[in-house]
Amino acid sequence: MAMQANEIEALIRESFPQARVTITDLAGDGNHYAAEVVDESFRGKNRVQQQRAVYAALKGKMDGSAGELHALALTTKVPE
Repeated sequence: MAMQANEIEALIRESFPQARVTITDLAGDGNHYAAEVVDESFRGKNRVQQQRAVYAALKGKMDGSAGELHALALTTKVPE
């Protein structure tokens, strides 16, 4: 079952309520998205730590072949 962009954003916002979140449906199929998450909580963390935090916020929606979200190209940043 495919996910909607607003569902992905809502899950991310639960963990990062002050973040600037941009979700883009890359293929129009509800399975391939890009997300940019900009949040102050990323300051001092490396890129892997930042991305792991966002994946954890997705609460298993990308886990294995049964996951609702097939692909997410993730960009994380600290605010400038």
